[in-house]
Amino acid sequence: MKIGFISLGCPKNLVDSEVMMGLSQQGGHTLTPDPSDADVLVVNTCAFIDSAKEESVNTILELAEFKKSGSCKRLVVTGCLGERYRDELKAQIPEIDAVLGTGDVPEIVGAIEGASTKRTIPLTLIPNPQALVPSLPTYLYDAEPRVFATPRHFAYIKVAEGCDYKCSFCIIPTLRGHYRSRPIDTIVREARSLAARGVREIILISQDTTFYGRDLAHGTALPALLRELNQVDGIDWIRLLYLYPTTITADILDAMAECDKVVKYIDLPLQHASDAVLRRMKRPGTGKGYEQLLSRIRDRVPGVSLRTTFIVGFPGETEPEFDELCAFVRSVGFDHVGVFTYSHEEGTTAYDLPDDVPAATKAKRRNTLMAEQKRIVARAQKQRIGTHVQVMVDGPSPEHDLVWKGRLAGQAPDIDPVVYFTEADPDILRPGAIFQAEIVGSREYDLVVRPGVDRPL
Repeated sequence: MKIGFISLGCPKNLVDSEVMMGLSQQGGHTLTPDPSDADVLVVNTCAFIDSAKEESVNTILELAEFKKSGSCKRLVVTGCLGERYRDELKAQIPEIDAVLGTGDVPEIVGAIEGASTKRTIPLTLIPNPQALVPSLPTYLYDAEPRVFATPRHFAYIKVAEGCDYKCSFCIIPTLRGHYRSRPIDTIVREARSLAARGVREIILISQDTTFYGRDLAHGTALPALLRELNQVDGIDWIRLLYLYPTTITADILDAMAECDKVVKYIDLPLQHASDAVLRRMKRPGTGKGYEQLLSRIRDRVPGVSLRTTFIVGFPGETEPEFDELCAFVRSVGFDHVGVFTYSHEEGTTAYDLPDDVPAATKAKRRNTLMAEQKRIVARAQKQRIGTHVQVMVDGPSPEHDLVWKGRLAGQAPDIDPVVYFTEADPDILRPGAIFQAEIVGSREYDLVVRPGVDRPL
């Protein structure tokens, strides 16, 4: 059969989709990018916040129209929304034929073919009706086949699954289970396989990448993994996403500083800087402690690019507490900042708090904080004009085939700004090539670079 996949949400979800596509091919099916050409449609959903749930439901409804018209035979829903609302989805959208949760990835072929599917590990309800607690799922991808949805020159490696933190706003531990790391040898083997197929940048992901290996019996930890990956031939950049402030140790920073392939880029979701808000969020640390941590990071890893995310409008957030956050952002000077408005999610402990910050106030605070960041970035970009940097080519811009774009080592794909080339010669600007380039201008958050005379690295 022809199978059409749509993947929503984060890169962690994308890896699950890639595995399911690989298993589908292994099962004898073919893949199609055209929903109207598919015998079976699969949507891998996100359910982190309201906007993600809305996007997932809207996508399911759009695909259900193909089922109604008879152009496809089956509709399968997978991922976080399926884990969270399995029964409700099937009851309210009768076109859905099968729902798989986050632990059911290996069941995808059975779901496609119409065989009965059985959960790997069921969710168990505890006395508090607001809290679903998953038993420890057994699924953690390792050697399964993958069909890559990313460009050929970069790929994600999920080093662990689940989360052990109890942040009051977050539903992920409920949906993904306890933290469990992959053995180091399987990750290194996967990196070698990716390098052999032309991948030049690998991006390590998990709910907390700095916690990697602490749950393994032999005590493997992230520094050891980075040093092993640094020896893999063919890989030029190693990037880490989703780090956690309390698990960034001196050993991790030492490994980042010493490993020449590990890009000097730290993605550190802090969520807030007001001590009172952090306590209500059940986040460790304080605003002052975070400033000290960021200072240590910059001292140990010179030239590091810092990315973070914040939540505004958390229950009880006052104007003075929001002002603390703005002052923190001005003081630190992050390279990249993402801002979310608080989403009141059933099943989280924050759901017991009154959602007392009006939606209009949340939106205003988000816009205010992003305006602060825009001013910070504008100042920093002016100072960078005339400097020389390494740039990885990504390919033609979606805006125009004759405009090519790439990324600095301090820019992650899809979530950060990009750089645009002043020249667009496809004989030179091959995707995955790394150039020395001069920064010659900026376009709001993005930069404009002129390739140097040197050949690609």
